[in-house]
Amino acid sequence: MKKVFIDGGSGTTGLRIKERLAQRKDIETVILPEETRKDENARLECIFASDAAILCLPDEAARRTVLLARDADTVMIDTSTAHRTDPGFVYGFAELAGRRRTIAEAKRVANPGCHACGFIALVAPLVENGIVPPDSKLCCFSLTGYSGGGKKMIEEYEAPERDGLLEAPRQYGLAQTHKHLPEMQKQCGLEAPPAFCPVVAPYYCGMEVTVPLFRGDINGTAEDIKQIYKEYYKTGTVHYDECGETFLSAREYAGYDDMSVTVCGNGERILLVSRFDNLGKGASGSAIQNLNICLGFDETAGLNLKRN
Repeated sequence: MKKVFIDGGSGTTGLRIKERLAQRKDIETVILPEETRKDENARLECIFASDAAILCLPDEAARRTVLLARDADTVMIDTSTAHRTDPGFVYGFAELAGRRRTIAEAKRVANPGCHACGFIALVAPLVENGIVPPDSKLCCFSLTGYSGGGKKMIEEYEAPERDGLLEAPRQYGLAQTHKHLPEMQKQCGLEAPPAFCPVVAPYYCGMEVTVPLFRGDINGTAEDIKQIYKEYYKTGTVHYDECGETFLSAREYAGYDDMSVTVCGNGERILLVSRFDNLGKGASGSAIQNLNICLGFDETAGLNLKRN
């Protein structure tokens, strides 16, 4: 049995991870009592005594923890933004070409951001296969449930007398400095980050990321993209689905840990769409998938999959 320490398990990501791991017979979950969860020495002792540690901490706390535990042989999976472009960490999106092997060999893994993994799943295979040139100027529209904003935002949306403005979707990241942009650019091999339009809406969880393309700007067709996705996503928790619906709901994968990629539009204007749970494949689901790979378990053990 493997010992796994969840450092900072009281937030939305940590709680979902605990729920998933609590059902496992092959893992002993190490959780500090509330009175010692901020005790740095106690936390470090748990890290050194565990086979793996999942960090569910703010960026600065994650950086400090990784620094203090630098000599630990423990696998450390950081769910914060802190190490996603750090060369000392493997970016934990297992479905990228060759990434599963590097994750399996890694001791330091950076868990992807929620918006970021939806964009990367759509764009990275197309850059890799020459469909989208690296110098492309892309746009990305991403719709998310309010749980992605953490405890404070959840409290705002679930307050008995919430602000009336919360009844409608709200666009944010208006300065184009969203914290997910560096990983979106780097993991896709793009020369510039996309123009990114995240929107939070009044529902708890579920995410829908859309990347529009013009046929004249790419080296291929919508059919070429479909074939690439079908081949690229044969294994793992990302799968290709035909766009056979009039409406695509962002809540389709709420509560699940896998992701759907779809190609819509027509011959000239193409829409690439990924749908998943911002707390699933966009956070805790990816963390557990990376944990499984690092510790040698079946990749999907403990995950709740909509499509097996």
